[in-house]
Amino acid sequence: MLDLHWLNTFVTLARLEHFGKTAAELHMTQPNVSLHLKQLEQTTRVKLIERNPFRLTQAGERLLRSAQHTLQELQVCQADLNAINDLCQGTLSIAASDIISRLLLIKPFQSFKREFPGIDLSLFNTTSTQAAALVKSAKADLGFVIAQKESQPLHFTELRQVQWCALGNGLADWQARAAAGANTPPSPHTQGDEPTLILLGHDTRTRDLIDLALPSLKLPPYRVMEVGSVDAQIDWAEAGFGVAIVPAFSLHPKLNLTSTITPLPDFPTTSLGYIVRQNQVLSRAIKQLLHWVSEEIPSSPHRT
Repeated sequence: MLDLHWLNTFVTLARLEHFGKTAAELHMTQPNVSLHLKQLEQTTRVKLIERNPFRLTQAGERLLRSAQHTLQELQVCQADLNAINDLCQGTLSIAASDIISRLLLIKPFQSFKREFPGIDLSLFNTTSTQAAALVKSAKADLGFVIAQKESQPLHFTELRQVQWCALGNGLADWQARAAAGANTPPSPHTQGDEPTLILLGHDTRTRDLIDLALPSLKLPPYRVMEVGSVDAQIDWAEAGFGVAIVPAFSLHPKLNLTSTITPLPDFPTTSLGYIVRQNQVLSRAIKQLLHWVSEEIPSSPHRT
């Protein structure tokens, strides 16, 4: 009989291709990682890896596919069993970006802890793409995302439409310069000859949407400063390094922003919502949390 702990160690080792890193991720000793692999090879009576250099054997590749499927199915099953049993002890895992969690989840989490004191909340700080992967694998029970495409095995529920704003001084001046020609002198708000747009990296869904809409700004040639989160976009724009293109809901009044906010009605709207697995059983705790989150959704603040 194959032990699930051995399979989990094997799957992790196959992904990391390093005994020491596997031990660290699984909070084990390196000799125990080797022992799990040895026990797995003895039970299956086949060699599963070559060590120098590290690679899976043909048998190892075959076992990896089955082990990944088995572990994921068990994870999904356990999550559904917890929901069916109306879990009042344990952990509820949420995947969301930092800006979504700070602006939308703090008050719902406070309400959740009061009503469900026996359930711990685990928050994964992720991009929307990473959140989808965590929910698919049942490592997260719930994900909050922007621009999610409906796809198996996930179900997306929209909470609100997302519109876009430009945060930062100088946008109107840059647009005027582009309309009048390159010889128009810059104003004190614009630094250097080229405007700087502060955008998310190319590995995000929102960047794909933004890139398609940037020509509508009618700017002169510009530079792009890439950062890793909407929070970073806001901070760099507030510090005067350029103009950030961000979701309107992220510009919450409590941030006390001082830079100019320009609504961008010509940019395509997208959706903010939550994802769960198709046919996922939702516990009373998850349903109540989603109710509190829906109450927290604010109207888009537009300031100029």
